[in-house]
Amino acid sequence: MKLLEDILVLDFSQFLSAPSASLRLADMGARVIKIERPVTGDICRELYVSDTMVKGESTIFHAINRNKESFQADLKNANDLNAVRKLIKHADILIHNFRPGVMERIGLSYESVKELNPRLIYAYVNGYGDEGEWKDKPGQDLLLQAVSGITWLSGNDQDNPTPMGVAVADILAGTHLVQGILTAIYERLTSGKGALIEVSMLESLLDFQFEVLTCFYNDGNMLPRRSCINNGHAYIAAPYGIYKTNSGYLALSMGNIPQLGKLLGCDALLSFTDSTDWFNKRDKIKTILQDYLNNKSVTEWLDILGPADIWCAEVLNYDALVQEDGYKVLEMEQEVSIGNQFLKTTRCPIRVDGQILKSPMGAPRLGEHTESIKREFDL
Repeated sequence: MKLLEDILVLDFSQFLSAPSASLRLADMGARVIKIERPVTGDICRELYVSDTMVKGESTIFHAINRNKESFQADLKNANDLNAVRKLIKHADILIHNFRPGVMERIGLSYESVKELNPRLIYAYVNGYGDEGEWKDKPGQDLLLQAVSGITWLSGNDQDNPTPMGVAVADILAGTHLVQGILTAIYERLTSGKGALIEVSMLESLLDFQFEVLTCFYNDGNMLPRRSCINNGHAYIAAPYGIYKTNSGYLALSMGNIPQLGKLLGCDALLSFTDSTDWFNKRDKIKTILQDYLNNKSVTEWLDILGPADIWCAEVLNYDALVQEDGYKVLEMEQEVSIGNQFLKTTRCPIRVDGQILKSPMGAPRLGEHTESIKREFDL
């Protein structure tokens, strides 16, 4: 399904944040051309999260750059820069995630490219915004998590600050960038003009925490306090958390504590009839639950709690997840071609009129489409 057919995106970005935005645009039918430096290309080609490589390059690169073309250009070379500027005249969207000032030094600031193409939507991600003493800091995911406060929400109260195990700042910033771009495309239909879309990873992480930050702002600046045991959310009462059984782990969401005690046969929970105690005494309640849930397997507890409409779930790892019918029915996997190889990866999570958005095109080789693009656009 070509929802964004005829939309041309020039993607100058590297790593994860902005490339995740261009990936989503490509999933929705836009044509995405990566502008890559000679020899090394996108640094993410060599950014390994494991020893798994495809065609000598990182699986991260292949996962986040599928369905794109690669145009090799040295932006410090006058001839290459001139070719890129010609290409910009044909583009609908330009994306980058360089630090503040880099595109300006190259000669590709928003103001300069707007003269080339007034309809261009110029979108970029940075780490901390364009102003202030943090603006030149590297926009790296772990570092952003560190300063954003989010590391004080996971783990238990006595644990060290705990980062999320995925590049949450990168992916959220990319998501927000797409939202801004799509809004600008809609506005351009009536105005005929492009727009400047800016997203910082820090602002994306702060927005991600709107729920807990709003509590902080309006609760006398009281810091969130993780529960001492089985923490699932710093601001949510017991039983919210993950519990070890004698075989596997059980996740329990919000619930009525005495009702839970009756269903489980745990008399020690019946006395907590005051709902305010479910938060104020959550560590005591969770300790009672943890000790009691160790007596049976996760399957046995699910058989008791599920029919009673208690919000609960087994904790799965990837190997267990992919065996479940609930996973299989989603058809989240797709295979993309990389030369004579195939890579299994995830697909776009969006469905339109019931149709899944997939593409068999894998990530490009460095400079794979340079010559054909030059011919097409007479560069």
